[in-house]
Amino acid sequence: MVHRSPGRPERQARERRPKLTELDDAQRWAARLTGPPPATHAGPAGVDLAALTRYFEEHVPNFGGPLRAELMHGGRSNLTFQITDGTHRWIVRRRPLGLVAPTANDVGREYRVMAALGSTAIPVPEAISFCDDPGVIGAPFSVTSMVEGRVIRSASDGARLDRSDAAQIAEALVDQLAAIHSVDYHAIGLTDLGRPDGFLVRQVGRWWRQWELVATRQLPGIDMLRQRLATDVPDQTDATIVHGDFRLDNTILAPDDPGVIAAVIDWEMATLGDPLADLGLLLVYWDPVCSPVLPEGNPVSANPGFPSIPALVSSYGAASGRSLGRLDFYRGLGYFKLAVIAEGIHSRFQAGRTVGTGFETVGSAVVPLVEAGLAVLSGDDHR
Repeated sequence: MVHRSPGRPERQARERRPKLTELDDAQRWAARLTGPPPATHAGPAGVDLAALTRYFEEHVPNFGGPLRAELMHGGRSNLTFQITDGTHRWIVRRRPLGLVAPTANDVGREYRVMAALGSTAIPVPEAISFCDDPGVIGAPFSVTSMVEGRVIRSASDGARLDRSDAAQIAEALVDQLAAIHSVDYHAIGLTDLGRPDGFLVRQVGRWWRQWELVATRQLPGIDMLRQRLATDVPDQTDATIVHGDFRLDNTILAPDDPGVIAAVIDWEMATLGDPLADLGLLLVYWDPVCSPVLPEGNPVSANPGFPSIPALVSSYGAASGRSLGRLDFYRGLGYFKLAVIAEGIHSRFQAGRTVGTGFETVGSAVVPLVEAGLAVLSGDDHR
């Protein structure tokens, strides 16, 4: 059992890096379970408060017990719980209930990246402790600080913003993405986080393999999209940290300033590779076609103060100084990736393995996302 607790230096020499993958056998994905375990008096489904309390007593500084847990959101990504002892608050993250596809929902990777970025100017929650023993609460989990601020998660959140605030948020988002891509990953101990060479080729192959694991239907269009991507991979632009799912609601805004990002969260798919893959996926999230994937609609589409896709591209180019040729490929890859993610969520929903609400619409996004990806690669996109 491994526990990482940066706040307790005496343990550091005895600790090893958390595992980067949770499941090694892809065949286990085929084993569908009938439904999530029920919530009990001990806590919501996915966290055993009695076991977690025992863990906190030994590994979490300033713990005062007893603990209470509240599910913040779950099922699309890792399950996220706000934990409190009445005085302090923490965030506990674990993978979704049931079996997940290999390399997905990797809380160990996420924790390692946030712990490393804690020494940089990139704002992340404080990494407090990591447990790789699934016997404690049913899966490996991380404990981080609770960052105060605003998350613009829904269409109604976006609509309530002043237009000027929406423009400031978009500028901060682009600047933060460029800053992530400027981090010297060698200097913070993340040299082996991924293999930058051949990243784009592997991304196409990886997401196709994920599709084969999670698909609930035959969809010829997605194979066409894969083939178009696989036969026209551009030369890689650079090798940087890639967040893997950089979007508006994976940031926490400062409570009193929409132009300041207090934390970037959800690093479970972080790796080393081509930074324009992050930009391409961000542009997909700027597209209303992805709305069914988001819990409560697309906040960007709900407010005309958010800049257009071309304006966002221009801002990133200015902030990063990078050449932005072949964005058609990176956007097409983003549509492909999100279509596979959406199908995986839909598969868990059909199997009764989601926690929370709003999952019934996610499957409807898959075909439009594939069509949008094909349109971008064909030059027929007018977004």
